[in-house]
Amino acid sequence: MALPAIAAYPLPTPEELPVNRVSWTLDPARSVLLVHDLQQHFLSAFPSGEQPLKGMLANTARLLEHARGTGVPVVYSTQIGGQSPEQRGLQLDFWGPGVADDPAVLAMPVEVAPEPGDAVLTKWKYSAFARTDLEDRMRAQGRDQLVIVGVYAHIGVMITACDAWMRDIQAFVVADATADFSREEHETALRWSAGRCAVVTTTDRVMAVN
Repeated sequence: MALPAIAAYPLPTPEELPVNRVSWTLDPARSVLLVHDLQQHFLSAFPSGEQPLKGMLANTARLLEHARGTGVPVVYSTQIGGQSPEQRGLQLDFWGPGVADDPAVLAMPVEVAPEPGDAVLTKWKYSAFARTDLEDRMRAQGRDQLVIVGVYAHIGVMITACDAWMRDIQAFVVADATADFSREEHETALRWSAGRCAVVTTTDRVMAVN
């Protein structure tokens, strides 16, 4: 039930992305950037200093700078340490007790850490919408687009994108600012998202929208 040791793999390139079923256009005035689960507990499964971790963090840092510079709200989803069995629920059966109550594993890399003005939500399930006020925050700000970066692509990223779709919020999954257990699972998540609930895009394409 522990996280797997993840082998290095290259991030998808623009030419390798799946064909999107929809042609939604990203609008900074409508969007929110969600940084999903980038705590050391989850990142420690990746080989340090190699792809996909290296590129995913660098691209996330670029998107954070761009969002903050253009007035796009930034929201983080994070898990708390030392969750009780009641708090874990069925996640306990699949993944065990979860994150330890240890500041070192709860922390995020400095280059992608929250800054003043960013929102940090406690996340309880795969979707960042479950048991949080993410949707209420977005509605209150008149925003109906969610740009998603982080880990893991085939779990929380994909499920959050699907949950956004069910709430009539347009999701944009950033292929080269997400990472997964393997290249195969990463690609599967992108294909499913592009065909069912989201636009799959790249860091450069998001940043090209002013």
